[in-house]
Amino acid sequence: MYIKRDEQGRIELVSKTMTPDCRESLAADSPELLAFLGRDQDRQLQELRNSDLEFVRVLEDVIELLMDKGIISFTDLPDAAREKLMVRQSLRRRVNSVDLLGESDEEDDGVI
Repeated sequence: MYIKRDEQGRIELVSKTMTPDCRESLAADSPELLAFLGRDQDRQLQELRNSDLEFVRVLEDVIELLMDKGIISFTDLPDAAREKLMVRQSLRRRVNSVDLLGESDEEDDGVI
């Protein structure tokens, strides 16, 4: 493996082949390289998780749009999907509720 280091001497880039940026050779089982790859993998997994969360919201919006347009109906969805959608809608209503701080208005029964 070939690496490029930053100004502090830490690995910042890895390549399987020598490139203009990656000229220093390191053994593939080097503890330093394995540590870098682990950190990079952790970062990538976190980015994927964040992307998944954002994408879930997109899917919810698409499902709602399809139902609003009459293309699908709620009952067309499998039981598990309906249950998950209902739970998320309930959670979203609670989170978005203006009454989260205990202030109530005339239409609210105080139940969250």
